[in-house]
Amino acid sequence: MLAISEQNARYRHGGPSEYRASVPKVIHVANVLTHRQPYLDIKCQLGEGPLYISERNELRFVDIWNEKLYVVDLEKGPSSLREYDTGKPFGVTADIEGSDTEIVAGAKDGYVRFDLTTGKQEYLAKLWDQDDNPDNTRIMRMNDGACDTSGRFWVGSCSDPKVIDFTDHGILFRLDPDGSLHRMWEKITIPNGIQWNAKDDTMYMADGPTERIWQWSIDPNTANIKDRRVFFHQNKYPGHLDGSAFDEEGYLWSALYGAGRVIRISPDGEVVGEILLPTRNITCPTFAGTVLYITTAAEEDPEKHAESARYGGNLFRIDVGVKGMKKNKFRWNKQRYV
Repeated sequence: MLAISEQNARYRHGGPSEYRASVPKVIHVANVLTHRQPYLDIKCQLGEGPLYISERNELRFVDIWNEKLYVVDLEKGPSSLREYDTGKPFGVTADIEGSDTEIVAGAKDGYVRFDLTTGKQEYLAKLWDQDDNPDNTRIMRMNDGACDTSGRFWVGSCSDPKVIDFTDHGILFRLDPDGSLHRMWEKITIPNGIQWNAKDDTMYMADGPTERIWQWSIDPNTANIKDRRVFFHQNKYPGHLDGSAFDEEGYLWSALYGAGRVIRISPDGEVVGEILLPTRNITCPTFAGTVLYITTAAEEDPEKHAESARYGGNLFRIDVGVKGMKKNKFRWNKQRYV
């Protein structure tokens, strides 16, 4: 493999030196970039859901197992980190359009509105109230998701491994701005990396145990999806596909849980670059400009993988030289809660 040229670059708000890599628009040989220093030495049990808020230059992410929400001001640096107790597992969050203090989260058993100033929570929608199996409230949880360009919030559910083993009973849900809840796809094991391309006509989602990133044709007006097919088959590395983020050149950056890396996938489904990290369980990347922020999870076998255990659960960042696609907000337009 051909190593990307590296140079030290110190961020304006301090912290350790980082590597800056210029990512060519066309790469025919896989490129490898190794990165070791965490931005936040925070030791999440299951760090996930990183999201950049450009209006305030903040990064938000969650620790699912420890039921925590974190916000850090990227101008002020690590000392500005704020911590919130969520009281239930939050898998992913999104901003609410028009609000600076409220967000919406894909939580244990539904979509929750969370006030960052008071900590107050209210359900926008519960997943299982009308379900044939009411025990789903206990055995399932929401995992990963994102908002589309029309402000609909898509989140996939999965078995809660703290309660039962993973099954294929997961469902991809969609919460519309009017408060209506839709089941869009079923028989999912671990849904991750829900994304849309720049043309807004294709949706992507990984299902880790299948080792595939799937894509669907989508009508951006109706949000109907059809014609599922394989975009990428992960059969080279250990571990499973996890969260992802698109850059402005149409390449998908995907975390590999258990493989200690983030891979860059071309629009043709070819791996053209890698970021190697010092811990195995990489969960999700997100862009803040050209800087990629990467969440991780704790090491399950610290005796066997001592180095991975040392860095597991930390937040990493690295400048990859290409900007990411902007994230959308939830366009909640109904002041009624269940």
